[in-house]
Amino acid sequence: MFTLDPTIHPDIAPLAWLVGRWEGAGVLGYPTIESANFGQEIVVTHDERPFLRWESRSWILDEQGNKVRPSGTELGFWRPGGEGEAELLLVHPTGIVEMYYGTVEPGRIELQTDGVIRSPHAKEYAAAKRMYGLVKSNLMWVMDMSAMGQPMTSHLSAELKRVDG
Repeated sequence: MFTLDPTIHPDIAPLAWLVGRWEGAGVLGYPTIESANFGQEIVVTHDERPFLRWESRSWILDEQGNKVRPSGTELGFWRPGGEGEAELLLVHPTGIVEMYYGTVEPGRIELQTDGVIRSPHAKEYAAAKRMYGLVKSNLMWVMDMSAMGQPMTSHLSAELKRVDG
């Protein structure tokens, strides 16, 4: 069961269900890469101001579920975007900065990139869509992206369990 932290800023209350530490696994694939399983840890915190801090780490898993190597890392912030809306600002060590914007419903968030900035040495990446949902107390999420000359295509999906928070 989820209980709203009384110290959370009221403007981010619709996103408060994200707060905590989540762990789980998912599947990645894309026309330009080999499909694989991955493990993931997401930590979402707040300091009573009107935003949430987001940190995600992932790693490629072998067929037995053992860590093979590090994979994606992202740091960012969730911000309220107005009534029923939210923003997600993300930075990646691969030279990509993303700004997502979208809608918030109870236990469900749908976002798409409003802006993508790439360093001169980052891979070609044009746009993405993400959906996060609280399903049977688990965080489930999916991501579609347009990159490397491909149209918007399914890329990542995962299911994580709350382990703290």
